[in-house]
Amino acid sequence: MTLDDLATLIASRKGVDPNSSWTAKLLSKGPEKCAEKFGEEAIEAIVEAVKGDKVRLTSEAADVLYHLLVMLTACGVTLDDVVAELAKRQGTSGIAEKAARGSEP
Repeated sequence: MTLDDLATLIASRKGVDPNSSWTAKLLSKGPEKCAEKFGEEAIEAIVEAVKGDKVRLTSEAADVLYHLLVMLTACGVTLDDVVAELAKRQGTSGIAEKAARGSEP
């Protein structure tokens, strides 16, 4: 399954009976709950990265990507929106891009 496929599947669950799927249940709880779940999964991935457990990190990374797409969907942001933002940044160094946003490294 590609990220595009997953994003399409997640979007199709928006507004569906929350008892019919985990994704629909998450989306029905709103952006805040979706963001909370994304944060939990990101922390779990960080823990596995620090431990050096590639198998567990791979599993947690899949959870992170799924929950990121759920959170984006809950907030009305599409994967295409994110890809377009990445395309705008292509060819710009990360240091220069952060400086343009006023972000510290």
